[in-house]
Amino acid sequence: MDKRNKMQAEKHLTGTLILSVFTAVLGFFQYGYSLGVINAPQKVIEAHYGRVLGITPLGRYAPNASEEDGAGTTAPWFGTEGTPAPPDDSAEDPAASSHILTMYWSLSVSVFAIGGMVSSFTVGWIGDRLGRVKAMLVVNVLSIAGNLLMGLSKFGPSHILIIAGRAVTGLYCGLSSGLVPMYVSEVSPTALRGALGTLHQLAIVTGILISQVLGLDFLLGNDEMWPLLLGLSGVAALLQFFLLLLCPESPRYLYIKLGKVEEAKKSLKRLRGDCDPMKEIAEMEKEKQEAASEKKVSIKQLFTSSKYRQAVIVALMVQISQQFSGINAIFYYSTNIFERAGVGQPVYATIGVGVVNTIFTVISVFLVEKAGRRSLFLAGLMGMLVSAVAMTVGLVVLSQFAWMSYVSMVAIFLFVIFFEVGPGPIPWFIVAELFSQGPRPAAIAVAGFCNWACNFIVGMCFQYIADLCGPYVFAIFAALLLVFFLFAYFRVPETKGKSFEEIAAVFRRKKLPAKTMTELEELQRSEQA
Repeated sequence: MDKRNKMQAEKHLTGTLILSVFTAVLGFFQYGYSLGVINAPQKVIEAHYGRVLGITPLGRYAPNASEEDGAGTTAPWFGTEGTPAPPDDSAEDPAASSHILTMYWSLSVSVFAIGGMVSSFTVGWIGDRLGRVKAMLVVNVLSIAGNLLMGLSKFGPSHILIIAGRAVTGLYCGLSSGLVPMYVSEVSPTALRGALGTLHQLAIVTGILISQVLGLDFLLGNDEMWPLLLGLSGVAALLQFFLLLLCPESPRYLYIKLGKVEEAKKSLKRLRGDCDPMKEIAEMEKEKQEAASEKKVSIKQLFTSSKYRQAVIVALMVQISQQFSGINAIFYYSTNIFERAGVGQPVYATIGVGVVNTIFTVISVFLVEKAGRRSLFLAGLMGMLVSAVAMTVGLVVLSQFAWMSYVSMVAIFLFVIFFEVGPGPIPWFIVAELFSQGPRPAAIAVAGFCNWACNFIVGMCFQYIADLCGPYVFAIFAALLLVFFLFAYFRVPETKGKSFEEIAAVFRRKKLPAKTMTELEELQRSEQA
């Protein structure tokens, strides 16, 4: 960020803008909390399921933190040689008990992603129908209801109430994961759009970290307190509900969608302070004219119209690369690797990974406007690729060289660091930057569905792939990361400091992928001239 843009950014960073963005990203905090909270008390909840259903858990599964996969996994507890511990032969009808408990536990974990998939398609409709702020207010009711179901699950059929609560919470998170980036991108000044957009991922990893810490046995992850642990994000929902009453509506929504010029100016003045709103109003007017010259963009048109096809492909691929990058695999193996490396309390080492996760997300907030989205995304993918190769080598030769466990430990931390530099935060806000006001709601809905669908696929399939491939599972992710890197290098444009119309113009004019950067630079020079 150059000196002039830095001064403009500081001038535009008002108290109302900070409050609005903080309030909005509380929705992503709830999303992160819901991702992490279900894993820590797994053994305790499975034991409770067993008592309610009148069956005995096998005890051959151990909880393992799962941060980014969105659906979680039930990791087999590996012995010293990396093989699953044998089942308890003393258990009554162990095969049937294991099958029933696995079914209910898998539903408890993965139904969250199903809820997100279902609701993500309605983001555009509810965002345009109610407005960004009112929509976030209304959907908070789902979060409060879902958390109540989980918090009160001990007073009824716990397995049914938890599954229902997770499904309803998933519905909320599916809507929130579309509405929040939409609102934040529309209220943020161009100079701060990337940095404020990165706060989505910061809120997610903060929610995951807090759920990990609270899930420790001596805090809330025990047989008495686990319902409170599951339902605690309802507090964030209540806080967000009341703070939203203080937040201004998106000026872009007011001006472009509703045509309320004066209300849009008032909203801009609240968000920007004493700055002259006319420059942004002029930009909105240009965007409005562009949107008025075309029919309303449906999801079908996004895929059938050549005008949007390239941007849609980019939007979908960044979501796929986030979920299929292998971050879930890291947390699948992390506790076991730490244990085999001689760490006395591996659960604390896993929490340490969560702390690193959070710290480097904070760092990415400052990097994203300085280095740019595209550069960080490419750097993150390449760093993860190298770390995945190191992880594969470390796990494959671990039985011959015990010290390779430390190589694997370092690879875990580096993998997480590179994920948070680019592939973690950038997909959440770059989709909103790739599209103008007309197609943006439909594009965010499609991208959100893609993200949730990948969440679900990873959550349901990863354990089977890991059992089949063993330590070589990271070689699969290394290959995928190479594909994602090549795609990003040739297809993903730089959106730093560009208006929505400029970014859309690049896709309209683009003939060859290699011209992306040249065209953006020409646009920037013409704007400055």
